Amino acid sequence: MLKRALCLALLTLLALFTWWVLWFMGMGALTPKDELLATIGPALQSEGEEEAVWCFLPSWPTLGPLVRLVLDTPVFFSMFWNACKLVFPQAAGQLAVATPAAWAFSKLRFPGRRALYAAYLVLMVLPFQITMVPNYLVLDKLGLMDTPLAVILPGVFSTFPVFIIKKGFDAVPDSLLEAAALDGAGPLRCFVSVGLPLGLPAILSAATLGFIEAWNAIEQPMMFLQDRANWPLSLYLSNITVDDLGFAMAASLMMLAPPLLLFLAGRRYLERGIGLFAQTNDGM
Repeated sequence: MLKRALCLALLTLLALFTWWVLWFMGMGALTPKDELLATIGPALQSEGEEEAVWCFLPSWPTLGPLVRLVLDTPVFFSMFWNACKLVFPQAAGQLAVATPAAWAFSKLRFPGRRALYAAYLVLMVLPFQITMVPNYLVLDKLGLMDTPLAVILPGVFSTFPVFIIKKGFDAVPDSLLEAAALDGAGPLRCFVSVGLPLGLPAILSAATLGFIEAWNAIEQPMMFLQDRANWPLSLYLSNITVDDLGFAMAASLMMLAPPLLLFLAGRRYLERGIGLFAQTNDGM
């Protein structure tokens, strides 16, 4: 009981640290501008000897920053729409490419399968700074620079969803595929009727993680989109000055809402996908 209580206390403390960020932004969006500059403003100024403090609740709550963001900032919604145009096709394309590729790596046997999968793993661990120049050169030759496809296409062929979905397909029993083959099902029918339903938790896990990664991407749009009219919402916060902290926190909350809602909706599938991943590793 003591061990369980200590574990519960530790997990509660970690959860409070996580939720403190949301509380900080939420209360900051409801705090008047003068109070924010007087409390946490000194921490964001390069010069000044005053100490920064934070009040758990605002003295006089206000909806001014949220109202100004929603009613008086059309550029915010323009960038929000740009983010949707970049993220949703990218996430859908990832599933369209990664799902059959993961099935092939998991259940099909062909020459060079292990070497090709090893190459996928190497590409997965490479940071964007290494692949940035090759992607830039290819996109420039194709004439896709400064277009939404410059961000969408490299994301569609990401290797990380292949790795996640393959772990889900590895948990599909081979006996089911053999039984389906005996009933006359071909490779495509086995994939559609057996692989996709049983691998759905891993597929939805990859979709959730891919959406969150694409929504929060900064380096790719900044590198491949030079026209500010095409910038997504992830590049909007960097243009807000320190003097308008409440507005910045309100914009942060609005940007956080779509991935948070998606995570809450797909949390059950994400947990099942992580469980399949752990079971596969234990079996190895």
